[in-house]
Amino acid sequence: MQFGIFTVGDVTTDPTTGKTPTEHERIKATVAIAKKAEEVGLDVFATGEHHNPPFAAPANPTVLLSHIAAATERITLSTSTTLITTNDPVRLAEDYAYLQHLADGRMDLMLGRGNTGPVYPWFGRDIRQGVELAVENYALLRKLWDEDVVSWQGKFRTPLQGFTSTPRPLDGVAPFVWHGSIRTPEIAEQAAYYGDGFFHNNIFWPISHTKQMVALYRRRFEHYGHGTADQAIVGLGGQVFMAKNSQDAKNQFRPYFNNAPVYGHGPSMEDFAEQTPLTVGSPQEVIDRYAAMREHVGDYQRQLFLIDHAGLPLKTVLEQLDMLGEDVVPVLRKEMAAGRPAHVPDAPTHASRVAAAGGHKDSTVYADADDVTGASPTAQ
Repeated sequence: MQFGIFTVGDVTTDPTTGKTPTEHERIKATVAIAKKAEEVGLDVFATGEHHNPPFAAPANPTVLLSHIAAATERITLSTSTTLITTNDPVRLAEDYAYLQHLADGRMDLMLGRGNTGPVYPWFGRDIRQGVELAVENYALLRKLWDEDVVSWQGKFRTPLQGFTSTPRPLDGVAPFVWHGSIRTPEIAEQAAYYGDGFFHNNIFWPISHTKQMVALYRRRFEHYGHGTADQAIVGLGGQVFMAKNSQDAKNQFRPYFNNAPVYGHGPSMEDFAEQTPLTVGSPQEVIDRYAAMREHVGDYQRQLFLIDHAGLPLKTVLEQLDMLGEDVVPVLRKEMAAGRPAHVPDAPTHASRVAAAGGHKDSTVYADADDVTGASPTAQ
């Protein structure tokens, strides 16, 4: 099972000091956090995509992830999420295939519709067509990765005629895709239809809702013939804050929780922690809470934690990563492995997908293109 962290890249004032990081400081801190995540033995680092303040998360996550790929050796790089609704599928196909090459395959991506309504008109889209955009754009993205020469026509972008997306996927195997959703059954259905992963970022929702969404995805995954329901590829979000002593953790995190831009000035920290996966306490409390997740959703493949939000300073976040890597994840690995059926797969990796496809191959398209139309001679 994979364990990692995700960031939303918020630029938030530290309520205990009154200091607000600059965008530059927040961006450099994000790189430091990713490198630390690898150092402490985590499996995944994921970044969100935002186009507005108060976020310094990249508008194009491949820029940040390419930089981190060059500074790390082992950790899988992902997104949380990439906007399938407002990005051009052609650019997504090209950018993430390029990242795949730079990272030697240690990447995947999570697609989502985003949580900021105004992003749709900013990019000339209508939020009322969000699900339709997600369905059509992903169908085209898959086609661009799976076929060397693509002719296509749809509702939301100009047609393509004899188009080849470059570079081609590394070893002829496209990046693995997770479909991220909190509340939309159509996205769970989409993930199941393609046999892709389903990531339920349940940080604001009760476990009963998460259980329903994951169960729907599992049923439909089996319906489409990709395997049994318990072989479906599931990921969950979560958020934690730890100290060796539980009360110290609550005292330290409370001012950050109370002033957080998303849930501050709402329910108490205790009420929120009771109703959602937020866990503020000792490492053992985090272990107990997250080891119990599979009682609700079954054996799953990826668990990501949000730990760098709400104005927490970099020093504190790095300390949280030390506890996560030393005290929590090793125990959770053993807990999650115990009793796990042999037929339940691990999270897909580039290496496992290449092996399933029959081994490495050169996927380069060597045909010359027409320098006037850009069309491949094979498409004419």
